[in-house]
Amino acid sequence: EVQLVESGGGLVQPGGSLRLSCVASGFTFMRAPMNWVRQAPGKGLEWISTISSRDSIIKYADAVKGRFTISRDTAKNTLYLQMNSLKTDDTAVYYCEYGVYRGQGTQVTVSS
Repeated sequence: EVQLVESGGGLVQPGGSLRLSCVASGFTFMRAPMNWVRQAPGKGLEWISTISSRDSIIKYADAVKGRFTISRDTAKNTLYLQMNSLKTDDTAVYYCEYGVYRGQGTQVTVSS
């Protein structure tokens, strides 16, 4: 059974940083292409980053490029999203995805 469990969200001031984690199980994580997506209040899902199998290709949405970094630790079966220079527009529930599977999400609120 595929499971994805996100954590690391919280309340942070504009300009601050957070690191999100997603612990994966039930599939071969090191070979899996993974995504981070988010959903802001009242809006649809927004793709923000992808890391391909074996980390050969990494992509970011323009809205987060240069501020967010996706990575994975295969020893821990964990996907990360390092978020720096956070803006109020980054407020959303953040989810990790593997194919059709998505975790329960973690809330990120950027507010002064």
